[in-house]
Amino acid sequence: MKVCVLLSGGMDSVAAFYEVLGTHEVVACLSFDYGSKHNAKEIPFAKLHADRNGIPHHVIPLDFMNTLFKSDLLKSGGDIPDGHYAELTMKQTVVPFRNGIMLAIAAGYAESVEAEGLVIAAHSGDHAIYPDCREPFMRAMATAMGEGTYAKIQLLRPFIDTDKTGIAKRGVELGIDFSETWSCYKGGEIHCGVCGTCVERREAFMLAGLPDPTKYEQTPELPTLS
Repeated sequence: MKVCVLLSGGMDSVAAFYEVLGTHEVVACLSFDYGSKHNAKEIPFAKLHADRNGIPHHVIPLDFMNTLFKSDLLKSGGDIPDGHYAELTMKQTVVPFRNGIMLAIAAGYAESVEAEGLVIAAHSGDHAIYPDCREPFMRAMATAMGEGTYAKIQLLRPFIDTDKTGIAKRGVELGIDFSETWSCYKGGEIHCGVCGTCVERREAFMLAGLPDPTKYEQTPELPTLS
């Protein structure tokens, strides 16, 4: 099947990209620059992996989100909270309907290049605080994409039965150097080690029993949910 991959440059999307390279014909990778604090750190890794494999890579600007939407993940928002990814404070980083907007655009692009599917790295560990990461939402979008395109674009979720720890394990099996991916929402020179996405990244490698290749500013004891 000809597919397009939503490739942010993070752990999950890079692993999903390599997962489908062996099973589908990847015709393009799409990244979205929507004004997040970490876009500038993530997107170069997306380009690196796409270029390395000879796949066209497109960066789609969504400047309006940074201007009009409210979220601390955006450059226009407040500080990124520290702590466990599943804590309620992480609601501050929700960008309203982000995945819905991106999937709608990607579906139109996929049909335009005669692809039959879109690949997104949604996984079973995606947190309930993100409504547009939940599987019921993904199923609804899959239905809308199928009904709304002549090509009946399919939404492929290769990791939907896998959590972040499983993705770390699978990525290593696929030969991925995870130091060539980005997670930290703060978007500094190196991963901060204490924001929710850094905590989740550190936790995934620890639970997988794998060495973490990431450089962090600090690595205090991992927090537990309060």
